[in-house]
This record gives sequence, structure tokens and C-alpha cells, in this order.
Amino acid sequence: MTFSGFTVQDFDVFKIDGFEPRMDALKTTIRPKLEALGQHFAPTLATMTGTEMFAHVAKHARRTVNPPKDTWVAFASNPRGYKMLPHFQIGLWETHVFIWFAVIYEAPNKEELGQKLAKKVNAIYKETSKDFVWSGDHMKPDVSFHSELSKEELKAMFERLQTVKKAEILCGYQIPREKCVAMSTEEFINKVESVFNELLPLYKLA
Repeated sequence: MTFSGFTVQDFDVFKIDGFEPRMDALKTTIRPKLEALGQHFAPTLATMTGTEMFAHVAKHARRTVNPPKDTWVAFASNPRGYKMLPHFQIGLWETHVFIWFAVIYEAPNKEELGQKLAKKVNAIYKETSKDFVWSGDHMKPDVSFHSELSKEELKAMFERLQTVKKAEILCGYQIPREKCVAMSTEEFINKVESVFNELLPLYKLA
């Protein structure tokens, strides 16, 4: 299965009203593409991290009423799941594609990771690309651009990870839908790979 790029129709799936119709469209149009990305990037990330990596395409199994507003494929070192572990993600909202390194609220070692990140805040602040983004909640599309964050604000996000039970940390890159639709498959694959390369130090720290 090869990835053929995202189209306007893929993003428009999130405009479809009703749980069943949106889930049906998501399964037929977007999920095969996420599975193809999973097959492509699991070996790439295994080489990059030195650990076997497994792709997990979102099934939205817990949902029965509210249709999903985004969907993704996640990569982690456990074949059974990813939510408890630091992981990578590629996915989309109606407005953009996201490429993340993520530690979400289910992860048990958040306090320890928050301490490690806070200690390295100077290096992280200096070395992260200006057009990268940060988030404290994977359920919302809102992000903070690295170029607009002060070092103190970034450190506060790392400290929140240590003290707030529901806190999360995500770092990565967004591609607006118009730009994504115009990209060739090769351009998209290369962009994702370069983002993962830049996120690798955060993954290794975690």
C-alpha cells in the first residue's frame, strides 16, 4: 500500500454531519492513507530511534455519538498501544495536517519527563525551529508557535507537565490544508521525515 497524498476530500470529511456518515467516510477515504503512512514510517522511525516501532491508526472506538474532529496514525515502541508512551503522530484536522512528538495524559512518567525538559529548556528553546509549534492538549487544534514563545513560557509548559494530572506536551509542525493538497507525495514524505528527525532528541530524552 503506498501513500498517495492528502486531498481536499480528505479534509472535507470533517465537515460531514452525523457520527455514522463521518465515520464511514473517514474509514473509506482517510484511514487507508494513514495505514500507508504507518507502513512507510514505522521502519524509518525504528532506524532513527534504534527501537522497533509499531503504527497505530486511530479507530475512535470509544466514540458513539460525537463524530471525530481529527484523526491520526501514531508510532510507539509497543505493539499493543501508544497512549502510555512517548510517541510520534501524523494526522489531520479539517484545517491542517499535524506531525507531532507527543506525551499525552495517560503517560505515567510525565513528572520525570517534565523535570528533564525543564533542565534542558535553554537548549530546547535555542534548537527548536521557529516554525515549529507546541501544544498542551492533543484534543484541541490550538497551538503556540515556537517563535512567539518566551523561554519562561516554554519552561512553564514543562513545569505544568510535572504537576498537573491532565497536562500533556506536544511539539511538532503543521501543514495548512491548501499547502498540503498542493504538495507532491514525495514532498510530503520528505517533510514528515525532516520533522521527525528534528523531534528525535525530544523522543530520546523521554
